[in-house]
Amino acid sequence: MSVQSFDPKALHSPNITMTEAAIGHFRKQLANADKASVRLFIQESGCSGYMYKIDFVSAAEPGDLSLVMADDVTLHVQQEALAILQGTEIDFKKDGLNQLVKFNNPNVTAECGCGESFVVEAE
Repeated sequence: MSVQSFDPKALHSPNITMTEAAIGHFRKQLANADKASVRLFIQESGCSGYMYKIDFVSAAEPGDLSLVMADDVTLHVQQEALAILQGTEIDFKKDGLNQLVKFNNPNVTAECGCGESFVVEAE
């Protein structure tokens, strides 16, 4: 793993967005799970380095940054992931029977062949 640089401004304005398709998807998932919000975090995992993880939660974890994506969809982002997720657009794609939450992250420099993990190179 490489050492990541961190921009303290990312704590206050991380510029993480969701498309309307993603908001609609999460709105339905939250209703089905009877949860209040979505939590996005990353874990060291997979064959490349990091893996996106999503949970449906009742409240943020200590230290999470909460972002209102819509009146009824709030995203809690793991503080340790803010620098890596800076500028990420969360999208939802549907192709026939296949459904996929897609992370359009400008910081990703490579992804593994199976698409489960990604690499972010230090500057």
